[in-house]
Amino acid sequence: MGCSGNCSDCSSNCNSGEKDMHIACNEYSKVKKVIGVVSGKGGVGKSLVTSMLATAMQVKGNACAVMDADITGPSIPKAFGVKGPAMQNELGLLPAKTKTGIEVMSINLLLESEEAPVIWRGPVISGMIQQFWTEVFWGDVDYMFVDMPPGTGDVALTVFQSIPVDGIVIVTTPQDLVTMIVKKAYNMAEMMNVPIFGIVENMSYLECPDCGKKISVFGESKIDEVAASMNIPVLAKLPIKSENANLVDKGAVELAEMKEINEAADKIAEMLK
Repeated sequence: MGCSGNCSDCSSNCNSGEKDMHIACNEYSKVKKVIGVVSGKGGVGKSLVTSMLATAMQVKGNACAVMDADITGPSIPKAFGVKGPAMQNELGLLPAKTKTGIEVMSINLLLESEEAPVIWRGPVISGMIQQFWTEVFWGDVDYMFVDMPPGTGDVALTVFQSIPVDGIVIVTTPQDLVTMIVKKAYNMAEMMNVPIFGIVENMSYLECPDCGKKISVFGESKIDEVAASMNIPVLAKLPIKSENANLVDKGAVELAEMKEINEAADKIAEMLK
């Protein structure tokens, strides 16, 4: 319990560094690739990036799914406009389907009210994440995106140790604390031996609708230097678009258009070949 996956300073003789701790997916499901979407802090648009990456992959002809692992702050169902209660049959708990066919599972699909707070301790939350993996009938999925809560706590440990994550995308914003925040997520992934696909910088700039000039609302980006120092790529720099925020509020994130996200999805797919 509380294992970080790093055995170098551990006195326990459990051989955890050699043992595969991943648990089996739902026996009636086949998930080919799992992509975690993480951030070092909240409010950077991680769920928006998750939703748009899944949509970009889906419209390219892939079967996609989103596991909402942000148990205490779930926003994926709202973004896609799906509601509970989730049903189940003899194969397991059934995920909701979005308008384009993306499969979604979130705690908000299991609560009596989507506004009910989830006041659970870490072990209970971790157990729910594992149940999403083992008890949900996902079917055949090409790409599953896991929307992680911010930070490097219990849920991140549970996902990295229990689910065979093929790699992660780090989401951040162009602010001075970006170096520290990105490196926290980077260092945790390194300790857990999880590959890093790259960084998506959200709210990177605002494009003037009249002259097309790019305005750095949150200051000049440092993400290229940060990424270079860790030898990982910048997958995309996303502009601020109020129309996309409005679509999320309306549960229509699948209608949001952003060429930068499509390019990021192509890069991830290429890395997974």
